[in-house]
Amino acid sequence: MTTTADHPARTAGLASQAAVRARDKDAWVALFAEDGIVEDPIGPSGFDPEGKGHRGKAAIAAFWDKAIAQTELIEFLFGDSFACGNEIAFTGTIRSTLGGHQIDADGVFTYRVDGDGKIAALRAFWEVDRAMATATKIS
Repeated sequence: MTTTADHPARTAGLASQAAVRARDKDAWVALFAEDGIVEDPIGPSGFDPEGKGHRGKAAIAAFWDKAIAQTELIEFLFGDSFACGNEIAFTGTIRSTLGGHQIDADGVFTYRVDGDGKIAALRAFWEVDRAMATATKIS
């Protein structure tokens, strides 16, 4: 995977992943544009029953509390990334540890940035049922 910060969307995406790994909510939320949106996963889910996404910094911070803060660890196991225009798509797996279990969400994870390099949209293409089927107890 290309990991150089040679593209504004790649820079923002890697910074987002680093803030999540560091468990730094304030740094993560600060990466977003004022009207940014998080759709993770896209469509209705337990995190977003209406499937409209989490728009604006207050909603994005609430998403952190509901989804990210509940985990013990999140790892980004991405095999590659593709930067085009003002967006990047990372492919691979997000591995979450929660309640002594490990869950793998395979998918495509995109970041779109605005003219200031702020994240305008974070969209995650992964299937909840497929991820839940990977849940294994950590021994």
